[in-house]
Amino acid sequence: MSNLNDTPVIIVTGAAGFIGSCMVQFLNENEHHNLILVDDFGVEKKRANWEGKEYIRTVERQSFFEWLEKEQPEISIVFHLGARTDTTEFDYAIHEELNVQYSQKMWEYCTARQIPLVYASSAATYGNGELGYNDDHEVVKQLQPLNPYGISKNEFDKWALQQTQQPPFWAGLKFFNVYGPNEYHKARMASVIFHSFNQIRDTGLVKLFRSHKDGFNDGEQLRDFVYVKDVVKVMYWLMQQQEADTAGKPASGLYNLGTGTARSFIDLVKATFAGVDKEPNIQFIDMPEDIRDKYQYFTEANMNKLKEAGYHKPFYSLEEGVDDYVRNYLSAGKIF
Repeated sequence: MSNLNDTPVIIVTGAAGFIGSCMVQFLNENEHHNLILVDDFGVEKKRANWEGKEYIRTVERQSFFEWLEKEQPEISIVFHLGARTDTTEFDYAIHEELNVQYSQKMWEYCTARQIPLVYASSAATYGNGELGYNDDHEVVKQLQPLNPYGISKNEFDKWALQQTQQPPFWAGLKFFNVYGPNEYHKARMASVIFHSFNQIRDTGLVKLFRSHKDGFNDGEQLRDFVYVKDVVKVMYWLMQQQEADTAGKPASGLYNLGTGTARSFIDLVKATFAGVDKEPNIQFIDMPEDIRDKYQYFTEANMNKLKEAGYHKPFYSLEEGVDDYVRNYLSAGKIF
């Protein structure tokens, strides 16, 4: 354990969760151990995600701002990845508290102390996609998300764009369908790959939702699936850009983070079967009533803005990412 005063620290909120814990691991692998992990660490099923990582200390989410005032750490960047991400939670007040108000406090802290801020937005802000999937700031006010989670993420994006007082750099990353290790605690909200792997292991087949929309065959609902290892690489690159003493750094703003290629759930499940060396065996079932009219049938990130900002590293294909996840983590029972 390092001393807080030894070196500037990196803050990672949501550090016990899926993307946050993967970000902590990636930072560790790149020799960053000066980390402050923020989350609700009382959730026992998340423990494996963070207890093996290297960091200075953990801080409970609810006391984080009091801790900041007391400790006054020097902070090099904040990765604000903590959020209420349950799209089936329809009590907006819960989303508003964690996804809007808490994020506003984080923004104001980073602004006052001139700390770069990278935060998790979501492709859920795009609703059913009638306005496309372009991370253009002009369209944000017109978006109509389909559920309280998406609404809360869009409300914060709108609020951020209205602020004249800002961190020295900020990026709101609109995560598309992220999958990969360390999502084991997410239950119903875990990726289709996670559920497919478990179904194959337990029953030898995978159940997929039937289509309840004209123009889409069963299992042909399309999503932009992005491997978490690509997500953390992009965030790390943004950090490096802020540390570099060069011109032409990425501009502050909202950025899509997907692969730019929509793929079907059938493709996803076939890749999962391939990862366990089995032939596909798929059965279609009705979609639950509570999500049927809130379901996105197509998402595909326009990735031009991130590319124009200078990010040119290749992304995992669906088959490559699923194979790595299934063989090296799910089948091996490992976290990242």
